[in-house]
Amino acid sequence: MDYGTGLYVWAGVLVQFAAAFIGFVVALRAALYRRGRWRMNWQGWRKHQTPHWLIKLGRTDRESRSLHERTVLLAGCGLRVDPRAYVACRRLLIVVCLLAVVLSLGLDMAGMAEASRWWKPMLAASIIAGVAYCDGAALRAMRKYRTDRIRRELIAVSSQLLYYTSSRLHLHGKLMKCLPLTAMIRTELGLLLNEWYHDPDRALQDFKKRLGTDEAYGFAESIRSLRLHESHEVYDLLRELVREYKAKIDLAREGRKETASYLMFTLAGIPILYTFQIFLHPWVQEASRLFDALNA
Repeated sequence: MDYGTGLYVWAGVLVQFAAAFIGFVVALRAALYRRGRWRMNWQGWRKHQTPHWLIKLGRTDRESRSLHERTVLLAGCGLRVDPRAYVACRRLLIVVCLLAVVLSLGLDMAGMAEASRWWKPMLAASIIAGVAYCDGAALRAMRKYRTDRIRRELIAVSSQLLYYTSSRLHLHGKLMKCLPLTAMIRTELGLLLNEWYHDPDRALQDFKKRLGTDEAYGFAESIRSLRLHESHEVYDLLRELVREYKAKIDLAREGRKETASYLMFTLAGIPILYTFQIFLHPWVQEASRLFDALNA
């Protein structure tokens, strides 16, 4: 198989894997959840419950370290998925893929099927099982990126609130004027404003749960303090919160620069290695042959 045919085959395998993964996610979301009709989290709403047989089959009916970790990661990524259903589907997917690989190997060893017919399904099942097993790294990266974006937008909102320190405008009106400054948290902030006059404390609590980050908790508590007693001390606390968020952003930026510099240093060694292999290595070989001939 030449290079062009191999590249075409691998591109087809990757496209099929991406389509299967997207279809699985869409089917899981459609089967477990229903989109709300109104943009407000009323207490009378009921979500689709995760099937009990799925929980029992995935052994997520009891607390575990994996379940707790995925709960925190999914909340930090903004994915409103039942952690028990997610962990159960992940475990079942890994088991099914591993069983498919073992079955393919068994059929090949028994002589009931040719290896050339089963290597593509075996490779696809192995890749899917590996991705499902290492999903924690992807969720952590997504959570880190989302947390950084949320932190920047909370700084913008807090700075705008500090601009209205001496204004007689109601806190709800101030937050309404801050809404155009957001992009990542616009949906969550819009729900907070919609639910504000129904129950402010419940709206702030739901706002923290929807964002699922430490920064959201601190910001929500500052807003609660402003609602209860709007004073200069609370605004000073908000200024301290902004300084803390900016310090975290600077620290994250320095970490990314350090990682990028280490990566560039590693990549810079590749041309040096090839320079030695292409230009110097033949001369070393010739010198070695010459010394061997002289010693002989």
